[in-house]
Amino acid sequence: MKQKKTLSNVLRRLEAALLAAGTLWAAAVTAGSDTAPAAFSALAEALPERALRWELGDLGPGDGLTPAAALAIGESPLLLAAREDVAELWSLERQESPEEDGETPDPTVVPVEETPVEPAASPAEDNGVPAKTLIPTDPSGYTVCGRVYISNSTSHELSAQELQKPFAAALGEGEPQVLILHTHGSEAYTPAPGTSIVWSGDYRTTDYRYNVVKVGDEMAEVLGEEGISVLHDRTLYDYPSYTGAYDRALAAIQKYLERYPSIRFVLDVHRDAIEDGQGNQYKVVSEIEGAGAAAQMSLVMGSDGSGLEHPDWLENLRFAAAVQQDILEHYPTLMRPVLLRNSRYNQHATAGSLLLEAGAAGNSPEEAALAGRLFAQRLAAVLKEKAAL
Repeated sequence: MKQKKTLSNVLRRLEAALLAAGTLWAAAVTAGSDTAPAAFSALAEALPERALRWELGDLGPGDGLTPAAALAIGESPLLLAAREDVAELWSLERQESPEEDGETPDPTVVPVEETPVEPAASPAEDNGVPAKTLIPTDPSGYTVCGRVYISNSTSHELSAQELQKPFAAALGEGEPQVLILHTHGSEAYTPAPGTSIVWSGDYRTTDYRYNVVKVGDEMAEVLGEEGISVLHDRTLYDYPSYTGAYDRALAAIQKYLERYPSIRFVLDVHRDAIEDGQGNQYKVVSEIEGAGAAAQMSLVMGSDGSGLEHPDWLENLRFAAAVQQDILEHYPTLMRPVLLRNSRYNQHATAGSLLLEAGAAGNSPEEAALAGRLFAQRLAAVLKEKAAL
């Protein structure tokens, strides 16, 4: 009798432990969801993979390896012993080669020849990361249009005269006019030492205070203050799965455009990651008089170079050049060169699409937020000036 009671107690404790583990797992999966439907969607997406991992006996470290990769590693004691290193390489590969609706960006990119210089003053928000200001110093290898430097890795010939023509997209009737979203919303910044933050990956977090969604919040607020109606989608399309983020973001963009035909501009806000020769992160800053240090930004523009349809890529590039020209007239070091790539980055959805890299992983959240506000102020000025013509 006593033995049965002991066994019963053990089973109850095991059941409680499993329930607790399941609850913690569900909380982690839904951490980036602001609504019940979003939470259910995250659970529905994560549950099949978790069940497969259970079947494979791979309940370990949540290191981002797919079940197939985990199964392959499990067959080799040597690889299994080096799982942590394999997972790190896997993570880097996924970050460097994001898939977008079936296309893989061309890894051959024209080098961006920027010279790192010491910032004019120490950044106000010191998070312990070395700071540099990156500026182009030689027009060789660029298409130069006014103040705008464009690094072109496509086969298209660019003409400064063509780029200076008026861009097609314009503010219209109805609301909202602008959609802000984040294909890689969990991309995060480096807060001050001692800050309590839960990381979901390398320089990634679902905490909106420290990831790139906060930059979108700042931009949406500024545009609203300027009288431009904004819809800000705060969904983390890269969490819990990084792979397929562009596909999920495109599906959302298409639904928004169908529901709100008034949307003319789509801003996909990311953050960059920049390292020195030893692999150490550093921040990129622009000293703004009277405001402090802002994260430097860059516009990454898509084209039809991958062979996929993108008839408005040149219109998007004209839009990017106009916005960058205006910003550099007011803040000469705030923008890094524009990158023109072969991939579309979902910019085929509208003739007013931009992908903005707001700072780098080494920047502080405050530096990125300031950059977002400055960008939105000048963007509003450009759009309102065109509307007045």
